[in-house]
Amino acid sequence: MGKRSRQRQKNQTAGRDSRDNAGWGAGYADIVKENKLFEHYYKEQGLVPEGEFEQFMEAMREPLPATIRITGYKSHAKEILHCLKEKYFKDIQELEIDGQKIEAPQALSWYPDDQAWHTNMSRKIIRKSPLLEKFHQFLVSETESGNISRQEAVSMIPPLLLKIEPHHKILDMCAAPGSKTAQLIEMLHADMDVPFPEGFVIANDVDNKRCYLLVHQAKRLNSPCIMVVNHDASCIPTLHINSDGKKDVLFYDRILCDVPCSGDGTMRKNIDVWKKWTTSNSLHLHGLQLRIAVRGVEQLAVGGRMVYSTCSLNPIEDEAVIAALLEKSEGALELADSSADLPGLKWMPGVTSWKLMTKDGQWFSDWSEVPSSRHTQIRPTMFPPKEPEKLANMHLERCMRILPHHQNTGGFFVAVLVKKAPMPWNKRYPKLRKDVLSSSAAQTGGSPGASTPADTPHLPENVEGGGPGGKVSGEAEEEAPKGASLAQEATPKQDGVCGPPPLKKMKLFGYKEDPFVFLTEDDPVFTTIQSFYDLSRDFPKLNVLTRTHEGKKRHLYMVSKELRNVLLNNSERMKVINTGVKVWSRNSDGEEFGCAFRLAQEGIYTLQPYIRSRIIRVSVEDIKVLLTQENPFLSKLEEDAHAQAKKLGMGSIVLKYIPNPNNSAEPQCPIQLCGWRGKTSIRAFVPRNERFHYLRMLGVEVFRDKQGQGQKRRDGEKEGKEEVEDEDEVEKVAEEEGAAENDRELDLENGNENGSSEPKADSGNQGTSS
Repeated sequence: MGKRSRQRQKNQTAGRDSRDNAGWGAGYADIVKENKLFEHYYKEQGLVPEGEFEQFMEAMREPLPATIRITGYKSHAKEILHCLKEKYFKDIQELEIDGQKIEAPQALSWYPDDQAWHTNMSRKIIRKSPLLEKFHQFLVSETESGNISRQEAVSMIPPLLLKIEPHHKILDMCAAPGSKTAQLIEMLHADMDVPFPEGFVIANDVDNKRCYLLVHQAKRLNSPCIMVVNHDASCIPTLHINSDGKKDVLFYDRILCDVPCSGDGTMRKNIDVWKKWTTSNSLHLHGLQLRIAVRGVEQLAVGGRMVYSTCSLNPIEDEAVIAALLEKSEGALELADSSADLPGLKWMPGVTSWKLMTKDGQWFSDWSEVPSSRHTQIRPTMFPPKEPEKLANMHLERCMRILPHHQNTGGFFVAVLVKKAPMPWNKRYPKLRKDVLSSSAAQTGGSPGASTPADTPHLPENVEGGGPGGKVSGEAEEEAPKGASLAQEATPKQDGVCGPPPLKKMKLFGYKEDPFVFLTEDDPVFTTIQSFYDLSRDFPKLNVLTRTHEGKKRHLYMVSKELRNVLLNNSERMKVINTGVKVWSRNSDGEEFGCAFRLAQEGIYTLQPYIRSRIIRVSVEDIKVLLTQENPFLSKLEEDAHAQAKKLGMGSIVLKYIPNPNNSAEPQCPIQLCGWRGKTSIRAFVPRNERFHYLRMLGVEVFRDKQGQGQKRRDGEKEGKEEVEDEDEVEKVAEEEGAAENDRELDLENGNENGSSEPKADSGNQGTSS
């Protein structure tokens, strides 16, 4: 290493150490945490209870505690929680560093089933203790494999209030970086035994680069029920689906509307907000927030729920948007009372009066006071409604504002809206109004969320992307062109193909996306796959897609039936970034053994219920051998698994562990791994971090001291990804995600099945696997 390189590394290390010394909110020593305008503004608004303002400001200046959420589906989540409590938290409770007792992580009292935790440990303290360093490595590794998310506590609230069920169609309007999206996906898959829940999540973001971060987040959960799209949320296109042979409008049962905001609730982690904060930020954002919210409720099914949230405490971005939305809805929307939904969460009720302040300190209490020179900057919807009766009927006190000093969190605002009837500007046939209201009332009492036939025709093309006045913004005119009528949508398309939208109708930015091409039931690739894996008759061949029109199919993906419906009926109106989960990858070596496609670990939990052959039942000891040795001989397996393996020919296999409820010492969740049966050996094809995850669940210590500097270096490189899960650093991974994914797939395509960085503990010369 040259002298300049060494000096640069030294400087970087010094910089990192100074950040460590500052704890979690590090690296901002030069920013003074003071803003007189901010203090004056919030004192005047009266949002903080009397006598608590100093506590509020002190909490805002304190670094935000780190919070983690256990992700994954229920049975796996329980195992991870057990591992955390038994292996790490118990030891940490007794730990002292420099004479100071370490405060053990605490469960968030309001998050269900102890699935979310917070800790005040700084990075400096973590590096001083080998025990804490192991805990840190555990968090980094589990974050990579999608089992833990680093997520701010208040950010976990909106998905919980949506009350997701597996059959719900969900839209996440401003989804990046994706931690809330991950929660939504988990809730859909609450029952692991159902490979294809009826519901799905469409995750949207206006920023093309941030969409790739969404893809990164979603891929960790390996769900066939997620689609990432790239649109301006304020004019996101209306989608169509095929319902009983007829084209129908897609209405969502649940919508998450977490809008862009000034972010003054994030001052504890985004320190630069202290110097950048001004009242004009909220004035500039109010209009956009209202347009996004209006677009959301237009697409919400009657009986459905929409959660509106911001990480701002400002009533102009919060109650003002909700009040304007309720007023425009003319009774079609209602604020839900969510006070009992999250017991243990402390929050302040929404306010019914507030004022506006310009950045030069001028106050306005009513629209009539605003001079005409400011009418472009200040709008009537920013003020509370005048009529006391109208204001009382809105029940703005049902909104929830979370203040930082109450439970050591960030600041946050959330409101839950329920749709009682179609929006008034969507009623194309006023004479049907009585029918609509009666049917929606019946629907609310029945199964919430399903759109009624009466509701379906009420979305006129000329309001698509617009608001109550029927006006469409400039962007909306691009997104909803003249050709977007139902009649023109019915033009014949190539069967089973959902390509990128035509350039004339929608401008494309960012990476060029490959088409989504669905396979037909008689596609030649199914011939060998069907016989080799003995797929069951109910295997949904029509749900399988590939990403190329020409040449050999390299990878096969699966989506749910409902997402296939969306893809095929909206190819000209939406820009899809990614969807589906990989289930098979082409393996040229496999052709001579009967099938050119090997199973992919990503999609094994989706695919395995349909596979009836090439399954080996394995024990805990078998899994330990398979995950710690590169190419163990078949004889290394226990007798039962060895006998099963000997009966199978060479090629791709499923290694399946079924828990024994009578042995609580073993994992109580099913484990399914992809493997390869070789001539004399057997191996598991599982990415490195997933190997570590499963080994920890089996009680194997996988953190090795100085064994191989290469391993430590790789862990160091990956450490940055833990930070990405926090919502501050979304840009770092996003740009690389598109190209990196192709590179990873190329490694496997070229026969480098070890491209997943498996720990090579016992490779030896134990025969080949092909």
